[in-house]
Amino acid sequence: MSALSLAVRDSSTMLRRNLLHARRYPSLTLNLLLTPVMLLLLFVYVFGGVMSAGIGGGGADRSDYVAYVVPGILLMTIGSTVVGAAVSVSMDMSEGIIARFRTMAIHRGSVLIGHVAGSVLQSVASVVLVALVGVLIGFRSVDATLLEWLAAFGLVALFALALTWVAVGMGMVSPNVEAASNNALPLILLPLISSAFTPIEAMPGWFQPVAEYQPFTPVIETLRGLLLGTEIGHNGWLAVAWSLALIVLGYRWATASYGREPK
Repeated sequence: MSALSLAVRDSSTMLRRNLLHARRYPSLTLNLLLTPVMLLLLFVYVFGGVMSAGIGGGGADRSDYVAYVVPGILLMTIGSTVVGAAVSVSMDMSEGIIARFRTMAIHRGSVLIGHVAGSVLQSVASVVLVALVGVLIGFRSVDATLLEWLAAFGLVALFALALTWVAVGMGMVSPNVEAASNNALPLILLPLISSAFTPIEAMPGWFQPVAEYQPFTPVIETLRGLLLGTEIGHNGWLAVAWSLALIVLGYRWATASYGREPK
């Protein structure tokens, strides 16, 4: 078999392993998925009236805030789901499975590829489930064309890939599962200080750069523009640039940590 065939075969095996692991232990995925769903319901039904009045210039319309907040929650869902990748990789490291894989005659990168591919699939599935909850509570995207829907799906998958590689790197360097979960917390917290829940211009002046110059905000604004027809501006290329930069950073971090011989 060629090197490419071996890589594909071994990566597919590792992908099946990680999907089976997720199926046998669904509590982690469900707990991580519960966070964005609860936040969506909380912000729509508890804060929705007040927030929509502020965004709409005085007219309280909860449906307007549903349309505004759902794209941000979808991106937060990715951040929450990939925490499971960090925990899963750290678990493999602490239990010695990674050390065992290093001694086997398998493609060296297949272990990481299996984790990454499995996490991306789980992230996309989680986004779909949260989007269905959004539709049930009133989210609509009637003006988006087929091309815009495809672009939105591609952006979600690209950003999920980027955050997954970063999460895998975090899991590789974490000494235990608890540390991996804590190290990955910024992936959940960053959306809270982005434009996910309120426009940047409504924030205090000193805080606006914090919300603007981070990866989640341009991706959220691009997704919002694709689904709702709002202005995308420079956020489109910033979203792609952030995603590609995080992929390179996470990939190099994860592969360097995996290639380092255990002490």
